[in-house]
Amino acid sequence: MSGTETFKVIRVIGNNVVMVQGGGKKELEYVILGKGIGFGAKTGGTITSDDPRVEKLFKLEDREQWSQYHHLLEDFDPKVLEITDEILNSITKEFPGKLNDKVYLALPSHIQFTIYRIRKGMDIINPFLEETKISFPREYEIAQKAADMIGKAFDIEVPDDEVGFLTYHVYSAVSHVPVGQLVKASNIVGRLIEIIERERGVAFESGSMDHVRLLMHLRFSVDRILNQSVNVDNPFADQIKSQFISEYGLAKRLAEVMELDLGRPVPEAEVCFLAMHLYRLFRGRKTT
Repeated sequence: MSGTETFKVIRVIGNNVVMVQGGGKKELEYVILGKGIGFGAKTGGTITSDDPRVEKLFKLEDREQWSQYHHLLEDFDPKVLEITDEILNSITKEFPGKLNDKVYLALPSHIQFTIYRIRKGMDIINPFLEETKISFPREYEIAQKAADMIGKAFDIEVPDDEVGFLTYHVYSAVSHVPVGQLVKASNIVGRLIEIIERERGVAFESGSMDHVRLLMHLRFSVDRILNQSVNVDNPFADQIKSQFISEYGLAKRLAEVMELDLGRPVPEAEVCFLAMHLYRLFRGRKTT
């Protein structure tokens, strides 16, 4: 943005989010994100582009996802926005640094819909709860505190399953990984564990050492593939293929599932590391 531009405040969404109009094209609407940008702002007032609190400025037409938020900007419960600010402050205390821009609108939207569902008696079921606790312990702790804030503010009981979903938003805020990608990864990891249990005739006790180790290995593997991380060569690849034939075969089938669901290739080194982990996991363990 060249030069200083002035924007007229249409609505204060929260302490960190303001909806404005103006700039170079007076008819365009924007969302300004920045810590404390909404504090003291009033409808009809102005904010300049050189305000040091301005971190991000989005045209509402810039991205497809903003269209779904446009109507929400007018419907957010002010109390929800207050709680959101408190939660965001607790996140930044635990994880200093810049948060994902999308959290400023995605989190209050999620909280408002959650409150609606709870008050309507609708079930909130999270099939990834145990995995979420294990994978993101610090984020889960913050989400638990966030659930307590929401529960006290709105006189509702927030179930543990919802704490798991809030954890995704906390993790997304600090890691800049989209919530949708987190859900996708969790779903794939769950499927992979089911395949391993079915093929080996075992049932892992949730939270057991074997379950946690397997879950974390699969989670990191899926994350590496999603993020297209560079994989180091596996110097034991040939040895693994020849000595751990059964485990390599299972790892290969799991890789096919990952490739199909993720739409990305699974490097051979990743397959071999997985085969080695499966060998260690099942060594000395009875399977059918």
